[in-house]
Amino acid sequence: MADSEDPTVAAATGGDEDDESTPGYRAPAKKTLDEIQNLDQDDESLVKYKQALLAGPGGEEVKDEGGLNVLVKSITLVAKDREDITLDLSGDISKLKDSPFIIKEGATFSLKISFRVQREIVVGLKYTNATYRKGIRVDKAAFMLGSYGPKNGEQTYTTPADEAPSGLMARGKYTIKSKFLDDDKHVYLDWEWSFEIKKDWA
Repeated sequence: MADSEDPTVAAATGGDEDDESTPGYRAPAKKTLDEIQNLDQDDESLVKYKQALLAGPGGEEVKDEGGLNVLVKSITLVAKDREDITLDLSGDISKLKDSPFIIKEGATFSLKISFRVQREIVVGLKYTNATYRKGIRVDKAAFMLGSYGPKNGEQTYTTPADEAPSGLMARGKYTIKSKFLDDDKHVYLDWEWSFEIKKDWA
């Protein structure tokens, strides 16, 4: 599950590779931090919600690491009956596709993404991926994470559980092209990685 204040989650398959829209989702009007803070001052519950969204723990100042507003830290393969496997996305990502995750055929798994928002509220944060086998796209998905405010700690989103394909024809290496972006089409990370379907985890 996402630990967003607004955990709107949707998945979509099909469509053009460059189409990152999520069916049924309409982006809200963009507002600055000052505009958000000044809205609905007489609504105590909304004031508390905005304080939780906009402030770090205890109202502490949020650390700015430089770079983009959203820093994508890692992606982790989470599966039952095995230890989690994590890829670091904060450094050199150019060779990630050369070190594939191993996934047992028919296994149920999820992907957990860790990230930080460090300056402005990000609206409509989204994770998309397209899966390729031997150069042919075989799957596409888009996951709507929701809106997140700046915080010192990392925040996470875990995709709904998926089942790996099984059978002799399904075994082999798959390449994933992933993006982490928002409603304004700001791409915070665009990377390729891979997994390999095998008869067992080894």
